[in-house]
Amino acid sequence: MTGASLSFAAGFAGLVYGIVHFAVLQRTVELCSAGRSRLAAAALTLGRIAVAILFFSLAARLGALPLLSAFLGFLLARTFALRAARRTA
Repeated sequence: MTGASLSFAAGFAGLVYGIVHFAVLQRTVELCSAGRSRLAAAALTLGRIAVAILFFSLAARLGALPLLSAFLGFLLARTFALRAARRTA
């Protein structure tokens, strides 16, 4: 794979991972605010952190540009999640 296509793939993977990450974060917040299943909320939080470490470690092994692309995709997903949260609030 060339550098440009690898960076594009990493950016897309970061976007997909970010969407999943923030969907799980929303579920965690719902569990905590409802006062139900604090153990499940803690497990979801630890899982999100572990997967983030693995994802960004893999991106870093691919190089600096794929890591930055993955992070930009993740930030784009964060922007989408914040807009969606503001619309429902």
